[in-house]
Amino acid sequence: MTTTTPTPADMEKRVARFNKLQTYQQQNFSAHGIPPGAVEKITARRVYPVMAPADYKGRSAGAPVKGPRGLIVTIAECEPGNGPGLHRHLNTVENFMCLSSRFEIAWGDRGEHSLVLEPLDMISVPRGENRSFRNVGSETGRLLVMIVPESDEQADPISYAPSLAREIESEFGKGALQGLQQIGFKFEDEPTAA
Repeated sequence: MTTTTPTPADMEKRVARFNKLQTYQQQNFSAHGIPPGAVEKITARRVYPVMAPADYKGRSAGAPVKGPRGLIVTIAECEPGNGPGLHRHLNTVENFMCLSSRFEIAWGDRGEHSLVLEPLDMISVPRGENRSFRNVGSETGRLLVMIVPESDEQADPISYAPSLAREIESEFGKGALQGLQQIGFKFEDEPTAA
């Protein structure tokens, strides 16, 4: 059996150099007319797409490494106290590995449960579960985020409470809200107690 060994130039195309990564805020939000303040309400301060499938439709589609179907890899970077609001991924499992600082991971209908990840700790949050994360350390922190779709659809729709939609529209206008919706953010009713 003859194998073909990639050249160094071929392999370089499969490398994501952190100092060359663009945040998905740079790649998506400005292109859809979403002001930075609206972004701060829904995502970590900076999210760097690292790897996504070639046919991926979503925030991380601009990742420099085109990987296998079913795996999206990003790095979320947050100053102390920063992190996205409570949200849920509708079609995907979201896995977090703390690279630096300390991150509180909250989950539940209203974020009523939480734990803290120390460097190199990892957690997997099931599809459909509300979650948030926040840097509770004293330095800028990074989380390795690995998102795995549980369907054939290579997309990662996210749902936020309708109250956040009203807040964004009130502060930043209808265009900001529509831009967020165009790149996969949804605003739905919160679950009611049974």
